[in-house]
Amino acid sequence: MRILAITDIHGNYSAVKALAKGVQDFDVILVAGDITHFGKGREAERILSPLLETKKPILAVMGNCDGKDVLETLEKLGISVHDRRIEIRGVGIVGFGGSNITPFSTIWEFPDDVIYESLKRNYKAGDLILTHAPPYGTKLDKTFSGLHAGSRGLRRFIEEEQPPICICGHIHEGRGIERIGETIAINPGPLSRGYYAVIDLEGLDVMLKKIS
Repeated sequence: MRILAITDIHGNYSAVKALAKGVQDFDVILVAGDITHFGKGREAERILSPLLETKKPILAVMGNCDGKDVLETLEKLGISVHDRRIEIRGVGIVGFGGSNITPFSTIWEFPDDVIYESLKRNYKAGDLILTHAPPYGTKLDKTFSGLHAGSRGLRRFIEEEQPPICICGHIHEGRGIERIGETIAINPGPLSRGYYAVIDLEGLDVMLKKIS
């Protein structure tokens, strides 16, 4: 399976449209939240429309900066994987949107124990993980100021269960790839700036890319 992984679109419709031109090479598209920049569900649907029109399987979670009705819109579109597990072509994907608690009181924030318990409840061995928040204590959650702002609940889950892959976002400057034991954690970087990732499951090969 070949995966297109994106996150942190923040309303950049033109980036989504440009990226959609090349999706024929992918089996599934995974969206790790912040589709809008504090926008509503109808805006999220418009922003995702170039990808939806490709008819490729899409799974998405909302980010902490998505409006309160964005989750409802993702569910209406049949692409939400927040707090659930979905199989595509025999591959299980478990998702959780929003972020851990931040100092900024953004729209979708959850205590770390809620994130942990949801992932533990839905996970089956070998599943992929799709979250907006990155795992705590990695280069993927390190802000410009040097603060680690990721989810301790996600980190605990990864250390215990060792899923093969975790795709996340949230911290724009945390673009990168890091191993936590046997888990490959990936922050593709914000699509709002043209960044995305390509994952080949067969060889667990990950490439960080930018729209040219």
